[in-house]
Amino acid sequence: MPDDPHSFHDNGQTHAPYWGLPDPVTQAEFYQDVTLKRLLAWVIDVVMIVAICLLISLLTLGIGFFLWGLIYLAVGFVYRVTTLTRASATLGMRLVAIELRTHRGEHFDRQTAVLHTLAYLVAMSTFVLQIFSIVMMFTTPRGQGLGDMVLGTAAMNRAAGH
Repeated sequence: MPDDPHSFHDNGQTHAPYWGLPDPVTQAEFYQDVTLKRLLAWVIDVVMIVAICLLISLLTLGIGFFLWGLIYLAVGFVYRVTTLTRASATLGMRLVAIELRTHRGEHFDRQTAVLHTLAYLVAMSTFVLQIFSIVMMFTTPRGQGLGDMVLGTAAMNRAAGH
């Protein structure tokens, strides 16, 4: 991955298990303000998902409003998996210039996008897990939430021009 701006070599050393991610101490700029950007991206994504759900509900002549929870869950899942697979970032993440990377520093593939989305949904469905995940984002060196730690992924600032 020589053309990849997030490929890093730390003087030939490998740091398991995140050897493809920038070091949070020596390359802190990749993680600067990422937690707050994730919050803003989440708000943008929720607005987008709600807008799509409203459109679906209106196009079904109001029947969609009775199935709002299922429609929101389905649209949110498809939205997140599709955008994470295509660009390793949701539309909200792209607007705030962050992206998700695997522990190898690679963009998400479909499997990682599905697993990350499932981890997000599990955390969102359980208040304690969501609070724990938020606390982790503010306290871990790479700003990783619970799902990120389980999968070995991290959100980081996107390199200029990418």
